[in-house]
Amino acid sequence: MTTAEITERVLAGGRSFDPESAAWVRELSPGSATFEDACRRLSAVLVKIARSEIARRASVSRIEGPELEDLAHQAAAGALLRITHKIGEFRGDSRFTTWAFKFVILEVSTKLGRHYWRDHRAHLDQDEAGRVRAAAGAEPPHPERAVELPAALVHAVENVLTEHQRRIFVAVALDKVPMDALAARWDTNRNAIYKSMFDARRNIRAYLVANGLMESRVPHGTATDHR
Repeated sequence: MTTAEITERVLAGGRSFDPESAAWVRELSPGSATFEDACRRLSAVLVKIARSEIARRASVSRIEGPELEDLAHQAAAGALLRITHKIGEFRGDSRFTTWAFKFVILEVSTKLGRHYWRDHRAHLDQDEAGRVRAAAGAEPPHPERAVELPAALVHAVENVLTEHQRRIFVAVALDKVPMDALAARWDTNRNAIYKSMFDARRNIRAYLVANGLMESRVPHGTATDHR
């Protein structure tokens, strides 16, 4: 959608934008004379939001100092790129800034998810292992083997899943990113995310069953799963 088309829509067509949102949309649209300046201004705002969101999650992310600042700028840059690519999709259901901030929050979530797994894959504490186990639908068959499960889960996520499955599984299981948000982030749909998550869970369970850490599910029980 060109600047002229967006301006026409703002002034005369469909949905009425508030003045501030209309200004952002015009300035961030392809061909706008103020595009670069608008990007710089929006980027500064997005960095502040990303910095604040990362700090808010500090107890989980354990990120601070220069690393926090670097991650905030990465998240803001990723969000700005997506915002400018999707500017023609802004419908005015909310203020432009509210719409834009969702992108940077999602960027923070996905980046923290990757960071979280990279720094914790060597060891999962009880709570982390519990989240991964729950997401995989796995339970150890014998209490005495429960101690082996965290290491087995790490190995399965690292070696049994594809890169795509691992990214989605870690985002959902550890960073608790909603599937709808992941679908928006990767320009796909919720069904595709669900299918990847389903495949990841199946592969992890198969690995645990093969290594005696989970009992194989009885085939005749599957009928009750869809009641």
